[in-house]
Amino acid sequence: MFRSALLLALLASVSGFMVPTTSRAVAFVPKTVSGSTFASSPAPLFMSEVEYEDMTWEGEYPPSKVLGPIMSKMPSGLLGILSALSLGICVYSCAQSGVLQQEPGAFANGSWVKWYYVLGGFGGPLAWGMHVASWIQRKNGM
Repeated sequence: MFRSALLLALLASVSGFMVPTTSRAVAFVPKTVSGSTFASSPAPLFMSEVEYEDMTWEGEYPPSKVLGPIMSKMPSGLLGILSALSLGICVYSCAQSGVLQQEPGAFANGSWVKWYYVLGGFGGPLAWGMHVASWIQRKNGM
């Protein structure tokens, strides 16, 4: 019961992070003394002064700026090599986990689960993202 309540509280607290933020104007009204002549209208102060760039595009492929500040400056060939390297790490990790699963009693005690093979398994989605970034950079002439 305690775990369910804790999980529900964690889910409720994290769900607020997934809501898109908007800048909310907050008005601070100064105290005025009755009969005062220097009272002014409240000036809105914004809590977030972040400028958002428009990331929409027309045509087959997006501009390089959608890749962020680092990957938008990387050449297509380098992104392709990093993608292949990430895929290789993922395949190796999955194959080695398969080898460890063949050992007697590996499923019973969980000895086939190694942190470095789990970490290497994230190379698959990373490879996919980098190959898409490589395609975008190639289409944009980089």
